This record gives sequence, structure tokens and C-alpha cells, in this order.
Amino acid sequence: MNMEKMIVYNLFPLLAGRFPRWKEHFGRAANMGFNWVFVNPIQLPGASGSLYSIADYFRYNPLLVDPESKQTAEEQVSNMVRAAKKAGLRMMIDLVINHCSVDADLLKKHPEWFVWQSDGKIAHPGCNENGRKIVWKDLARFDHRHTRDKDGMYRFFRRVMDHLLDLGFQGFRCDAAYQVPASLWKRLIGETKSKRPETVFAAETLGCTTEQTRRTAAAGFDYIFNSSKWWDFNGHWLLEQYNLTRDLAPSIGFPESHDTLRLCDELEGNVNGLRQRYLFASLFSAGVMMPIGFEYGARRKPHVVKTRPKDWEEPYVDLTPFIRETNTIKRAHPVFQEEAPTEVLSNGNPNVLVMWKGSLKTQEEALLILNKDIHNRQTFSTPRIHDLVQAGAPLVDVSPGIRLDYIPDPFSYELAPGQGIVLITNRDEVPED
Repeated sequence: MNMEKMIVYNLFPLLAGRFPRWKEHFGRAANMGFNWVFVNPIQLPGASGSLYSIADYFRYNPLLVDPESKQTAEEQVSNMVRAAKKAGLRMMIDLVINHCSVDADLLKKHPEWFVWQSDGKIAHPGCNENGRKIVWKDLARFDHRHTRDKDGMYRFFRRVMDHLLDLGFQGFRCDAAYQVPASLWKRLIGETKSKRPETVFAAETLGCTTEQTRRTAAAGFDYIFNSSKWWDFNGHWLLEQYNLTRDLAPSIGFPESHDTLRLCDELEGNVNGLRQRYLFASLFSAGVMMPIGFEYGARRKPHVVKTRPKDWEEPYVDLTPFIRETNTIKRAHPVFQEEAPTEVLSNGNPNVLVMWKGSLKTQEEALLILNKDIHNRQTFSTPRIHDLVQAGAPLVDVSPGIRLDYIPDPFSYELAPGQGIVLITNRDEVPED
């Protein structure tokens, strides 16, 4: 299993535009301290135009290909991936094998690969969103469980993956992973890693139960995605989920995604809240992902059909220095790169979150002291801050922004709205027998 720093910048293809233009975004992502770039599907879509409605897995979305270039579409993709590598970034791409476009030629060539209804019509995938069933009629659902040609379909998926890996991609974000049988993932992941062990597989598990997440993670995934974005800093559910899955696969958190509203829009432009949520998402779990535009307070939610480069917004705020500092903290401290034992500690102010993390791989411990209130200052006080950790070594402030040179006991600090303090210490090493 790959245990590496996953600090991921999500480049949304329709907003970034044609492949030759992506280089400027790679430079900005690398400058902020990201080491991976995740891109949504770039293949040829069906009639709906949705990125996730793929009609041909081996051709490319014409909105992303430069028609004036002398290079073929495939060469443009390869050069784009090389540009990312030159900037120090590895690339991960969506792997969509739960469904394809309803008008894909695959339905005619291999009808046995799909789920068909009793009336002879193709079955569409769907989901439940806030108790309301949503059906995507532009999609056709692959019949992973009952097709009479499992080997043929498997070989097709392997061909898709090998093609993308040959282009230079080094990882897959597996769309709707929990809707695909774990047995298929085990085979795909196992056989891919036997030839290319560096390949990273991250399972998109949002919206499924904890048991579904556990079952999916156990199929061999390197990472899963967690739901920390929706935590209100008070309920018990996030840590319960975290503890139930952290032994199977590390997770990736995010302050927003291409599927959610823009956080800046949700918070009505509150910059304190943007900093707060990115800091928490980055330090809560092993990995973090941030979508393009978050660094500038973008408010328009990316659309899988309608978004275009002209939708790039004038910066509302420049968070790039803060994000760079936060990513530097994550890269520098192993406790923030693993699913470490984590506990919320009680304190005298319900508007302040005190979270302890203790590394199992190193001697590091960390305290995150976070103002839950993004509008008002809040005070955190404790008579013995060293009692909150197991280590006897001094606590060191590594927070983004202003840092304390010395951590006194008793400790009292007035936190600015949404501000977080990050303290690090080290336990003594136990000598081996």
C-alpha cells in the first residue's frame, strides 16, 4: 500500500480549458505545495456533454483539445502530463467504470455488459440525495455482477487503465467505487500493481454507509475520501467513521469538491471560514484535496456540462500564502500524513475545538486548537497544556501565520475568528529490548 503525502489539487478540465493551457495551473499548484493533481474525466462524452457520461474511453473531449495544434489529441495529453511532472506533480485521473454514456457504442457492441430493465430499456444509475431519488438518464449502468462476459468486460477496463497509465497518469480516483463489486476492484488493483506498483488507487466513497466504505476500502485501495467537509465540529459521527475505517485505508479530506457548493458561496464570502476549513481538512486526515479556484474564493460551482474557461472568476481573496503554509506543515510532520489516533479533548469553551493526534509511525503528537466561530474571537485557557499530550518534550508552535516562540503553563490565548493553532511535540523513544 502506498503511504505517501497526498496533497491534491483538483484541476477541473472544463474550467482549465484546452490541454496546452494547463501548464499555468500546474505552476500555481506546485507553488502552493501540492504534489498531486487530480483531473476529472477528459474522454469523449456522449450527447449530454457531461464529463461523467463517457462515450469513448480512447478519444478525448473536443473542448479540451487544441484544434490549432499540430499534435494529435493523444500527444497533447501526454505533453500535458509531462508538464505536470516537470512542475513536480504526479497526476491522478477519474476512473469511471460503474457506468458510461447511454449513447456509447459499447451498448451496441456489448449489450451483455449492461443492466437492462424488464421492458427492454437500459437501466440508469442513480442515488439518494436528502431522501430524494436522482436518476441520471444520460448514463447506462454496467452489469458487473450478472454479465455473462465478465472476462471480456474486465479486459476492456484493464485496457482503459493501461492506456491512461501509458499516457503518464500515476493514479486513479475511482468514481462511485462502492457501486462496483469489491472482487472486481481486488483484481484490477492487484494485477495493475503487480506490473506498476507505484500506481495509487483512491476510492470515491461519499454517500455510502460506513460498512460499504469498509468493504470498499478492504478491496486494496490506497486511500478513501472522508466526510470531514460536513462536520460541524460538535457531533461524534466523524470520529466514529474515522476510527472504523482508518485501519483499512488512509483518507483524504477536502473543504469543498466539484460536487458541492463553493464554500465561499456557502459562507457568504467569510474568509476566516475558508482558512478554518482548509486548515482542518488538511490536518485531520492523511490526505487533503482542494479544487481549483478555492485559493481565490471562487463562488461558482463547477458544472460537468456547462462550465467553460470564461467562468474563471476574478479573485475575491488570495489564500495562496495561507494554503502554502498549511501544506508545508502537512508535508513536514508525519502525524498529519497518516490516520493517526485522534481524540477531541474537552475544554472550558464550547466554541473552541481541541483535537489531539498521536502518530503510530513516529514519536510525534499534535494539538489543533481551532476557533469554531468564524465571526467572533474566542479564548482558550488551560492550567496545564502539557497534560493534553503524552509527551514530556516542549510543545512547538508550527501554525500558519503568527507563531508563539514559547508555550507557557498556564496557557491562555485569544483566537481570532476561525483561527487555528497547531502545536507539535515528540514522545521519548522506547529503547528496544
